[in-house]
Amino acid sequence: MKFFAAAVALIAAAVANAQVTWTDCAPGSDLAIDEFTLSPYPLCVGQDVCATGTGSLSFPVTAPSTLTIIGTYFGVTVYSDSQDVCTLLAAAGQPCPVPTTVTSITVCLLVQPSAPAGILVDLTVSATNGNGDTLFCQAGSVMAANC
Repeated sequence: MKFFAAAVALIAAAVANAQVTWTDCAPGSDLAIDEFTLSPYPLCVGQDVCATGTGSLSFPVTAPSTLTIIGTYFGVTVYSDSQDVCTLLAAAGQPCPVPTTVTSITVCLLVQPSAPAGILVDLTVSATNGNGDTLFCQAGSVMAANC
């Protein structure tokens, strides 16, 4: 039994320290993402996480644009957040409109204190551009920790 508990702990630690594999959940969106990363990972509840998307924009990022984050665990929503993309970008030194020549965007935001820790959550991170189009959508399984 001790071996089984140790094996589970090692697997959980490996999952917690691995970077997330992301899937494009909106092909053909305004931002074709080549790479999407979160830092730090695992996420720290109550602390900032920075998301970086690298790729190419079809249209400038304009206001009003909205970032939506939905986390589910076995189909039940356990986390949700919504932010103004242009406000997040301005805080990072890249005010809207963001021209199509920009190839990498990083935004940082607080992982809400209500985020569940220690479980893999299916997370969908998506944004709607100011023109009403889907800016991007990325989905992956993430873990948060009480750091």
